[in-house]
Amino acid sequence: MTSDDHSALGIRRRIAGGHLTAEAAVREAFDRIEAREPALHAWVTLGREQAIAAARSLDRGPAGGLLHGVPIGVKDIMATHELPTRCGSPIYQAWQPPFDASVVALARRAGAIVVGKTVTTEFAYFGAGPTVNPHDATRTPGGSSSGSAAAVGAGVVPLATGTQTAGSIVRPAAFCGVAGYKPSFGLIDPTGVKPLSITLDTIGVLGATVADAALFAEAVSGLGLVAAAERAGRPRRIGLCRSPAWHLASPDMAAAFLELPARLAGTGVDLVDRELPAVAGEAFAVQMRIMAYEAARALAHEAEAHWASLSARLQQLLTEGRAMDRAGYERDRARVPVLQAALAGVFADVDVLLTPSAAGAAPLSAAGTGDPMFNRLWTLAGTPAVNVPGLRDPAGLPLGVQIIAPVGRDPVAIEAAAWLERVLAG
Repeated sequence: MTSDDHSALGIRRRIAGGHLTAEAAVREAFDRIEAREPALHAWVTLGREQAIAAARSLDRGPAGGLLHGVPIGVKDIMATHELPTRCGSPIYQAWQPPFDASVVALARRAGAIVVGKTVTTEFAYFGAGPTVNPHDATRTPGGSSSGSAAAVGAGVVPLATGTQTAGSIVRPAAFCGVAGYKPSFGLIDPTGVKPLSITLDTIGVLGATVADAALFAEAVSGLGLVAAAERAGRPRRIGLCRSPAWHLASPDMAAAFLELPARLAGTGVDLVDRELPAVAGEAFAVQMRIMAYEAARALAHEAEAHWASLSARLQQLLTEGRAMDRAGYERDRARVPVLQAALAGVFADVDVLLTPSAAGAAPLSAAGTGDPMFNRLWTLAGTPAVNVPGLRDPAGLPLGVQIIAPVGRDPVAIEAAAWLERVLAG
């Protein structure tokens, strides 16, 4: 790491070595934000005075906490006591909660400095905000963690929180060329995060590197992930999984994925093709139905009191969810353990699966935030998923592949993802 390293781990090392203060780290972040934000539009609200005050307070005390002095962005569906939480909707333009979401409070306890709130799509669904892709301003950064992915992708902060209900961490991470970690369902506490689907909503993080993402997740969950990222040990066997969404892969994505065996040749890893069981093909429709049913209940107040303020696409989702019956919903919920049991068989003789993170590079913004079909299956199953940056299309735009591990085996996913990140960077 060089003295000007802006990764979370780099900032921690510079502070621990006496080469940087928390206040200086925060001021550097705001300098980068000032330079990029006029074109990037990644932030809804910035809290410069509060952040600098918090950093000065840290500098007066002893060093401590995994995130000591690290500036972070917070997705704007997560409550913050000193900054508004607008949820990407005009309904919440004036909402100032008096509390922090658990993930924010735990990050602060670990020494993180919240510099601002990042743009989210409307209630973390598909209604896009103003954020552009840091690699090409005509393209989407993805959604729903749009601002978080763009801010990290532009290098203005090393970490930003995200949520995933369909593909809202892994897909924007792929589009913006950063690490995106969706943990096993429930690993990070969702209290204080505006819900969309209680069965699917998963709290995660976007990071400059896989190790940065692991650092944040360990700080707020207590699960030992930093050591796994540092080991970055080669998996024994990787299953190459095209997934049932393979027909949606762009020619560039398909070519890059199919070239991976040659690219990984000589690393000593055993690569095998893995097909998924039939139940995996059902998962896309099941995930969408569960999301619609639960969203209609999670956003019942907004639908009743502010219908005209909702986008047409969100109105459609809620209308579909209202029309569903409880019996059908329970049948769909019952498919989740069936899917998990079937996937356990897939993992019986491989450590992790490797599969595309998205259909291709970021589409033009006019086409929307991108298709989450390469993510819905893994979100429904509750597995850890890590987008690994490093691949590019012929135009130089990021392409993402994700490492998938069995539910609860997050250290395995992080270790394999950190290994793959190093290989692709080499």
